[in-house]
Amino acid sequence: MSKSNPHNLHSKTDLPVTVRAALSIWVPILLAALTAVLLPPDTTNSGPLAIAPIFAVLGITSWFMGLLWYGLSQMGLRGQRPLFSSIGFAVLLWITFLLFRFIFVKMEAFGRGGIAGQTFIYLLLFEAFAVQIWAFGLVFRTLAEWRGALTAAFASGILFGMVAYLLFQESFNGSVSSLLYFLLWGILYGIIRLRTGSILGMVLVQSLQSFTAWTVLYPEAQPAPEQLQSLYLAVSVVYLIILWRLWPKQESDYRV
Repeated sequence: MSKSNPHNLHSKTDLPVTVRAALSIWVPILLAALTAVLLPPDTTNSGPLAIAPIFAVLGITSWFMGLLWYGLSQMGLRGQRPLFSSIGFAVLLWITFLLFRFIFVKMEAFGRGGIAGQTFIYLLLFEAFAVQIWAFGLVFRTLAEWRGALTAAFASGILFGMVAYLLFQESFNGSVSSLLYFLLWGILYGIIRLRTGSILGMVLVQSLQSFTAWTVLYPEAQPAPEQLQSLYLAVSVVYLIILWRLWPKQESDYRV
């Protein structure tokens, strides 16, 4: 992996980078877990907003920690060329998933009527922005300074994948193929963050990917396990190919 702090990254605080690395991972997680204990999801409400407070605390905590230590730009909140590059790479993953979604998972209906708008806002603000500002904003930036940018891409991607596997509304089962898919999705997003320097495009495309695949094209009940397994395995194979193609060839390709 890359040498520690190869890009001469600097922060606004005198806290040692090892301390910041630990805090960036655990403080948002612990506060989100505390929120889950104090405000457990309403089991009578099957809507996506039931778990929103947990994601909200994760994102808000990461936002303020990142602003205090680094500022907007170093948290991956960049527009213009980085934004459009981020969108372009993330769209490859969206198209791949949507194509195999059509092939492997039966569509029982088209659209969800009145809850569609509410679902998209949830996906954009909570599953996409809140989780990414933590994983690919705060954690990525801190680990890039401590252990190098490539390590940061992998580690933040794994964190994103685990949260997605455990908490995202599109995680329908606990199979190995499902875990593989979510981890690869996260690592690819980590590489896109590394290559472009922006998370904004990924935030937008992630919410669109989840919205189109599981809200616009949705099953009446939980999809059959064999359909999901085929979907996740097929997408994972293609994601591995995309990962190979996006892999940065030299350190000058990094945009931390």
